[in-house]
Amino acid sequence: MPIPIVNSIASWFLKKRFHQIELFLKYPIDVQNELLEHLLQKAKNTEIGKEYDFDSINNYRQFAERVPITTYEENHKNIERARRGESNIFWPTPIKWFAKSSGTTNAKSKFIPVSLDSLENCHYAASKDLLCMYYNNNPDSQLFVGKSLRLGGSKELYQENGTVYGDLSAILIDNMPFWAEYSSTPSSEISLMGDWEVKMQAIVDETIRENVTSLAGVPSWMLVLLNQVIETTGKNNLLEVWPNLEVYFHGGVSFEPYIEQYNKLLPRDNFRCYEIYNASEGFFAIQDRNSNKELLLMLDYGIFYEFILMDTYGSSSEKIIPLSEVEEGKNYAIIITTNAGLWRYKIGDTVRFTSTSPHRIKVTGRTKHHINVFGEELIIENAETALREASQLTNCEIVDYTAAPIFMEGKEKGAHEWIIQFKSPPSDLIAFSKSLDNALMKVNSDYEAKRYNNTTLNAPKVHQAREKLFYDWLKQNDKLGGQHKVPRLSNKRDYLEELLSLNG
Repeated sequence: MPIPIVNSIASWFLKKRFHQIELFLKYPIDVQNELLEHLLQKAKNTEIGKEYDFDSINNYRQFAERVPITTYEENHKNIERARRGESNIFWPTPIKWFAKSSGTTNAKSKFIPVSLDSLENCHYAASKDLLCMYYNNNPDSQLFVGKSLRLGGSKELYQENGTVYGDLSAILIDNMPFWAEYSSTPSSEISLMGDWEVKMQAIVDETIRENVTSLAGVPSWMLVLLNQVIETTGKNNLLEVWPNLEVYFHGGVSFEPYIEQYNKLLPRDNFRCYEIYNASEGFFAIQDRNSNKELLLMLDYGIFYEFILMDTYGSSSEKIIPLSEVEEGKNYAIIITTNAGLWRYKIGDTVRFTSTSPHRIKVTGRTKHHINVFGEELIIENAETALREASQLTNCEIVDYTAAPIFMEGKEKGAHEWIIQFKSPPSDLIAFSKSLDNALMKVNSDYEAKRYNNTTLNAPKVHQAREKLFYDWLKQNDKLGGQHKVPRLSNKRDYLEELLSLNG
């Protein structure tokens, strides 16, 4: 299809959608309140709707007073009933699809309901919006005349009692419209292969012959694939393989630890990276500007948002607020109510609002992925900012990392213990450790107070991981590929001890 025709079609979709986006940009609270009313009315005759009398709820305050905050464990029984084929439990339309997620803090598999509403009005709508926003910012883009290299989950779909479960990416690929299949690579057959290591080479072999103009996937796993492309082709960088490659759409984990490696693989000044924020439970936010990495919270995807101020999280004074009450600069845990029947559900992520007009966020970590054994409140955002500064100061590159506390014993003070895999290690690991410690004190005043004169915390202890340590650990735990992630920070030592034992 000629470029002008492709761009004209894209422009038509763009203008049509931007009118709707402008509505929630101008009237965010009205849009969210109308959405909540719609969700309650749609589900009023479900079991949950009758239990909490959704039909008589007239505003947010009544909703918050009547419907409890829930976790996966509290939804598990009803989700299992739905997986066995029962309907109208928490959503009125039958739910055929369940996204399997093992998570990183719980060994038990989670099965997140994916309704037809959430497929169409959330996940697929977000994919189209992402392209619209990108095209709006880059009208001369050649994106639509090439293919998108997508890297999704590695597991097949499984049928049970008339329902289907598997990785969210596998569900999305299986239901993908024909036009998306035509514009993507690799083929669905290869994308859904079960053996991750065999699949990676198959993707390389197929995609190096295509005109790839964009990449989409989790940064850690995409990096593994792209390095394999370089190794297979013998080229110096990816632009020698795909000269028209112009953008990478990424999400799932922070991009911070990988920036320098991607810059070397993609040495073009105008190459763009666009961040997205999605999960099995829904698609939440999209980077909507070329030069700014803040994410626009999408308010009309069938998801109603609430937030818990992290300063109060888990305490007797825990405060839950709607979008209308959030403040810039504060760290919040997210609560969602969705068009797949999750009601006031804790997803376990934390965000910080960088703007409230419009509502833009940065993902700061996980409610369970932080270290706060000594009152230091170290979150992933702190850790990755500090790691990047330490890497720049000591001229090294980081592939993966995790950290955990060294608990106080007798008169010995506590500390943080890190295991870090480098692509190019620092010449002096002690100097790197000192740089990391100083950088952490700069970005986190609580950590600085605990480190002052070694009051509570001794200096961090840093181990260098052997090559492929984290890959081997994920493989050992059957977590290769897809949305599986290395746990970054933990209040426990389980992950760290396993990694140290594998490190030899």
